[in-house]
Amino acid sequence: MNSRFAMAAGGVGIVFLVTLALAFALMPGPHTRTDYLVIGAIATFVSMFVLFFVLIHGWVKGGQIFSKTRPPNKTDD
Repeated sequence: MNSRFAMAAGGVGIVFLVTLALAFALMPGPHTRTDYLVIGAIATFVSMFVLFFVLIHGWVKGGQIFSKTRPPNKTDD
């Protein structure tokens, strides 16, 4: 597995879990099935937004996530 992909996936996973924890702490109990649905939807939305933002701005390893930088061509002059 590509380390850049693993870093992006791990970051989104952490954002998802933190959002779940915050939503459970903020939503008053007892929780119903609809509450779990809403909490999961909010956590998914936030984590996908963060992934989209990271992919658009390329904040992982110098602006490139899924491709490697190519070395400059050497010419024999």
